[in-house]
Amino acid sequence: MKYVIGVDLGTSAVKILLVNKQGEVVQSVSKPYPLIQEKTGYSEQNPKDWVEQTTSGLADLLKDFGGDIGDIEGISFSGQMHGLVLLDEHNEVLRPAILWNDTRTTLQCQQIYDLVGEERLLQITKNPALEGFTLPKILWVKQFEPEIFSKAKTFVLPKDYLRYKLTGQLQMEYSDAAGTLLLDISNKEWSTELCNLLELDPSLCPPLVYSHDEVGTVTAEFAAASGLAESTRVFAGGADNACGAIGAGILEDGKTLCSIGTSGVVLSYEASEDKDFGGKVHYFNHGAPDVFYTMGVTLAAGYSLTWFKETFAPDESFGDLLAEIGTVPAGSNGLLFTPYLVGERTPHADAAIRASFIGMDSSHRRKDFARAVLEGITFSLNESIEIFRQNGKKIDTIVSIGGGAQNEDWLQMQADIFNAKIVRLTSEQGPGMGAAMLAAFGSGWFDSLQSCADAFLQEDKRFEPNAEAVAAYQKMFAIYQDVYGQTKELNEKLLEFRK
Repeated sequence: MKYVIGVDLGTSAVKILLVNKQGEVVQSVSKPYPLIQEKTGYSEQNPKDWVEQTTSGLADLLKDFGGDIGDIEGISFSGQMHGLVLLDEHNEVLRPAILWNDTRTTLQCQQIYDLVGEERLLQITKNPALEGFTLPKILWVKQFEPEIFSKAKTFVLPKDYLRYKLTGQLQMEYSDAAGTLLLDISNKEWSTELCNLLELDPSLCPPLVYSHDEVGTVTAEFAAASGLAESTRVFAGGADNACGAIGAGILEDGKTLCSIGTSGVVLSYEASEDKDFGGKVHYFNHGAPDVFYTMGVTLAAGYSLTWFKETFAPDESFGDLLAEIGTVPAGSNGLLFTPYLVGERTPHADAAIRASFIGMDSSHRRKDFARAVLEGITFSLNESIEIFRQNGKKIDTIVSIGGGAQNEDWLQMQADIFNAKIVRLTSEQGPGMGAAMLAAFGSGWFDSLQSCADAFLQEDKRFEPNAEAVAAYQKMFAIYQDVYGQTKELNEKLLEFRK
């Protein structure tokens, strides 16, 4: 039996999957690492922790492996997007990595608009300047840590650095490069125009490769530490959202992914780069060759439900909290929730907006509030779907993964609010499976990623939209869309009272 390994380098832990030729996860290991949060808005990690915990995780995975280590043919990676790893001339790390959820760079985003222009930036990168992206982080280090920046010879993203420590070779692949705000997405090349306008040396940008490209084999040093064979082929991998899409089979037109974790993502396949969403949604290179994906983000998706549980039912399970939501009609008896607990991303890039319950009265019980929270999260995700549809995209089938796929009432709610078929997979492993599929494709097991998905992924259950609930939710969604504008000024006035 032959195997591949998928490594998912997340924000809180690395998850490693050993997968066989039937797409079965034979074994998995997870290893945590800490965040460094020295100031409000700062979020950093030590790249050394990624390498040590991945090495340790692989050693744990392989110590119980009963087969021939040489039968593990390939390894590939999924990684947290946007994080800045600055390297010197010897490829040594110059400072802790600044992560995707670091928000210190608001002024640098404005500098990008001042020097490049919003319209020109969208033409080149197809994305707005947001604090999460890599370019504003580079400019922050250049401005506030000039001695460190003067030593920087290149930058990479988290999984690229991890891969370098396996192979000794340094590259970045297109799906992660698309999230730096320095890639000309249509032409798939670094933008020398942006570098020149922002006074950055284009040589900072590393060589570009495809996600399925073989970039080397495991070094003798890493093989000895991890237990892998030196012959193990290493493939570039992809951004976590791109790998999540691959792992859910989002590889053809009409296919869309709804992923509900702490944040929520609606991601849709794009065959070309020629659509114009005006920066309302993200537009990135896919991990599949020569195609793209568009993506909208709800910042507090599953987090809204977690907050509600911890605040109002701390001693109960999620199952108990949601046990009665199926008895509440669509629209939660006139109760509406907006999930803006930490601001919002799509379609309102607004750090100041905050959540609301609208329409409370004395008849409402906890089950109404619980259902309203789920409906509000789903309404927020539907805003991204509406943007896609208004721009001519056909969305008829949505694969639901993450926490939102664990409750059948919520899955039916998604079918009704999105007015689309919702698919739940039999075994859902997220971005780690997408990384393993890139390794399987790169190793020649399949002639395409779609063929790999056909073999690896099985559908568990479908949820069809209910016409009566669809009609009710369309009315409720229109009211939901009014709440942002009605509460924006009120929340700005409340800013001074927040502690």
